[in-house]
Amino acid sequence: MSDTHHYYVYLLTTSNNKVMYVGMTNNLERRVYEHKMKLVPGFTARYNINKLVYFEETQDVHAAITREKEIKKWRREKKNNLVAAVNPHWQDLSESWLEISPFGRNDNAAMYS
Repeated sequence: MSDTHHYYVYLLTTSNNKVMYVGMTNNLERRVYEHKMKLVPGFTARYNINKLVYFEETQDVHAAITREKEIKKWRREKKNNLVAAVNPHWQDLSESWLEISPFGRNDNAAMYS
């Protein structure tokens, strides 16, 4: 079993890209699913923010927290430029994930090994 941990800083937006949310998680697929299904009440559920447009991965939880806080402080234009650099059409990067598993590809891996 691997002791490697993965942490993700991610940006979600609405279908028309007007409202943006910055978050951090250790399971990106599960967390995006939670946003899409509105399983956690709050800002993203209230404003229908569920389109994943950007994410970064790190193995350092402190780096992920620092990066999330850094991006949250940015003006909207800088966040837009970050997204556009890797996702110029602002496509939902998680579109095909939910066809695989609503809770992330590896959540049930131990059950089948």
